[in-house]
Amino acid sequence: MRPESPEPEPPGTDDIRRRFAEEARADRPDLATLCLLVGAEADPSLGEAGIDAAQAELDRLAGMLPFGVLGARAWAVALAELLAERCGFEGSPAEYQRLDASLLPVVLRRRRGLPILLSVVWIEVARRAGAPVYGVALPGHFVVGFGAPEERVLADPFGGGRLLTGADAELLVTGTTGEALEPAMLAPADPLDIVLRVLNNIRAWAATRPERTDVSLWAVELSLLLPSHPARLRYDRAQLLVQRGEFRRGAAEMDEYAQVVDAVEPSTAEAIRRKARAARAMLN
Repeated sequence: MRPESPEPEPPGTDDIRRRFAEEARADRPDLATLCLLVGAEADPSLGEAGIDAAQAELDRLAGMLPFGVLGARAWAVALAELLAERCGFEGSPAEYQRLDASLLPVVLRRRRGLPILLSVVWIEVARRAGAPVYGVALPGHFVVGFGAPEERVLADPFGGGRLLTGADAELLVTGTTGEALEPAMLAPADPLDIVLRVLNNIRAWAATRPERTDVSLWAVELSLLLPSHPARLRYDRAQLLVQRGEFRRGAAEMDEYAQVVDAVEPSTAEAIRRKARAARAMLN
């Protein structure tokens, strides 16, 4: 009798981050893979099997779309009928209070999530079926677009797949930010920008929960692995290290960041150095 094969070990943090960095620097970064690795960072027990199962679920959903769909509006309607009506993917205000509303493996299981994560599900299912789909990063509310600019159709996965008119999109933007809708806001979102926005949402969730600096820290550290990210994230990481009691490391990173900004903002650099000295004083 052959012995049973041992269960594969869940990937460790170093492995998850190595894969995340490699995928982020690929010629064509895969949005689903990056979002699933964010989920694995949050829950290492997900393992390779969990990541594969989530990819298989996206494939399965794509296979449920009808054949022969033509035109942007037809694609938007088909996705709404499948994902919102038949499968029950939708949003609710309560999702903004949940960390797992930003984690793709959980969103696929619960059929609930933030606008951007529900949009990722739509994008990845539609892409697999050959639809002309992309994310649209409206300020304050992420939606999905179909088709070329001249026939663009917008849909709101968080709102049950509701198709949006130009006036609807304008209202979404002005209602959440007070800004006017600009044509540039309707441009297709880059996959890496989508992932950074997902990580920013996770950081925003953790920022209101002082006991979850662990979540803030890994979200910052994943953001720093992206090829393009705000330089300020290095300072944010240093502050988190100090908050977590890692005073020496935090102070060292503050000094490094102060060197970067010294040439353009010397007063800011000096303020950061003072914070580094205060952090080191906590060791005495």
